[in-house]
Amino acid sequence: MKIKREDILHLSELSNFTLSESEIESLSGNLSDIIKYISQLDELDVEGIPPTYQVFEMENVWRDDEILEQDASRDELLALTKESRDNQIKVPKVL
Repeated sequence: MKIKREDILHLSELSNFTLSESEIESLSGNLSDIIKYISQLDELDVEGIPPTYQVFEMENVWRDDEILEQDASRDELLALTKESRDNQIKVPKVL
């Protein structure tokens, strides 16, 4: 696949890069080589091979949510704050 100069300029604009003429020519050749190399994957026979979504045997571990008894009551915790209003802790505005 031949990479056109317009493609390189479009990619550089999207990436917010400024490229010189020599860099454009160099990238054109490099990207063509990369696409040619990756296109070798099209030659592989993957019939009957399930898709790989994750390469490690990992899975989420789920547990039921449990409400546990706390050592302090709401009133005791609110008493520790500098300022509270309507059973909530009042904090400084953060912008």
